[in-house]
This record gives sequence, structure tokens and C-alpha cells, in this order.
Amino acid sequence: MSAATASPRLLVTGATGQLGRLVVDHLLATTPPGAIAVLARSATAAADLAARGIEVRVGDYEDTASLDRAVAGIDRVLLISSNAIGARMAQHARVIDATRRAGTGLLAYTSLLHADRSPLGLAIEHRETEAAIRVSGVPFVFLRNGWYTENHTASIPTALAHGAVFGCAGDGRFSTASRADYAAAAAAVLTTNGHAGHVYELAGDTAYTLADFAAEVARATGRAVGYHNLPQADFHAALRAAGLPEALAAMLADSDTGAAAGALHDDGRQLGALIGRPTTPLAATVAMALASGPLAH
Repeated sequence: MSAATASPRLLVTGATGQLGRLVVDHLLATTPPGAIAVLARSATAAADLAARGIEVRVGDYEDTASLDRAVAGIDRVLLISSNAIGARMAQHARVIDATRRAGTGLLAYTSLLHADRSPLGLAIEHRETEAAIRVSGVPFVFLRNGWYTENHTASIPTALAHGAVFGCAGDGRFSTASRADYAAAAAAVLTTNGHAGHVYELAGDTAYTLADFAAEVARATGRAVGYHNLPQADFHAALRAAGLPEALAAMLADSDTGAAAGALHDDGRQLGALIGRPTTPLAATVAMALASGPLAH
């Protein structure tokens, strides 16, 4: 965009979620708030965003009319995948159809690393969504996000309580990056040109095993923490016993099994290239989690 060209109108869906809020933060660093709109289920949920000068368009993935209103006059849409695992393809389809009817200039979608060939159960709905976007004719860019490092650091309190990180990933390597890294990539795609038709495989610059993760937690805390590898069924059962819902427990166990086969490893460094800096190291995200967690003073 040249200085004489008006900023494109942007819409971020799922903007009140963890990733969405970070995307908005990154957008505001380079984009006038008046050029940004967000889709939220209620004005109250996005009141803090409105206070920053961002237009809040109330609606959700289940309401076709609200989606048509949300994308009206928008040049570029970021579709952050729904968290309704098992039901999100229909939700995504409504957004895709709305952008097609509106003649949206670019639809960016947060997909999954190597979605076209991933063995993870999570990949199924991402593949279906990608196919629907391709068929729609709307110019697109796929942001195939790898694992968030925060998916692992969320387990630190449990690991410290038991002296072990539990999983079923074996020696599988995770090329993770921080949630903020992925948000920066989404913001970059929305605010710069030349991305239409691209499929970005986004992952951290370096990879680690769960044993490496346990060792980093031990180093950072001075506590004895190791990695305890379990059969998939046992890890699933442990997650259920810890209180996780069945769908989430099954997804996490399946994802670890996929990671054991290399599904969450990628050394292409496309994420760092897209955001123009190295991705956030594991140690930094572990330190951040500890600073805000139960060990923080």
C-alpha cells in the first residue's frame, strides 16, 4: 500500500478469542483503527475493542444474515477457525458464502500445518474448509498454523504437581511458535499485498520433543520434571481423569500420536520469513508462562 492509497477495510472473525485479540493488537501497530472491524457475538464481549476505535459487527458463524452484514464493505477477511470441533465446517461454509456474495477481495483462513496430508483428526475439517474456499472463487490465502507453544506450557502446573510431563508423542518433534507469532503472520497477510493464492506452512524455527520440553521446565524452575510417555489410550484416559471433556481429550491424544509420526514438525521457516523475525523460542514462552502462573511472585 502506498501512502496515498487508503487502507483496505479489514474484518477479523473470532476477534474476542485469544488469537483474535492478538491479531487486532498487531494490526493496530500499523493500521488505523477505523480500517479495522471485528465480528463478535455481542457488543459487550468486544467493548474493549470498540473503545480502541474498532468497529464491532455483531454476529456469529450460525447466523447467515449477520455474516452478510459483517462482511459488507470489507476488502480482506480473516476467518479464524471455529472452536466447535465436529461442527465447524458448516460454520465456516456460511462465512465463505458471505464473502463470495460480498465480492471480498481476500479471505485468509487459519488452517492446520500440512492440512492436505496431516494424519491428525483435526485436519479433516480444515481440509474440507480449504476445499470449500477454493471452490468458492474468493481469492484466498491459507495460514496453516502449527502447534502453539502455549498448548504445552498450559500443562506446566500439572507437570510441576506430578514431576512429569505426560503425553503419547514418543520422540516426535513439535515445531511450535507462540500464539503471538501466528497472530503477527495473520496481521502481515492482511496488511500487505501479494498473498492471494499462497499456502503458508507456519511453524517455529526450532523443534523439540516432549522430553526436551520437560527438561526446559525443569531448568527454568529448578524442579525435577521428566517426560512420561504413555500409550494413546492411557494418555486419553489420564486427560479424562483430569477433567477434560471427551472431545478435547480425544483430540489431544490423537494429536500427540500424529506428532510421533512427524505431523507437527516442519523446518521450512515460513513463519519467521512472513513476520520478518525469528519465532519465539520455547524457553521464552516457558518463562512467560511461569511469570504469569502459580509460581509468579
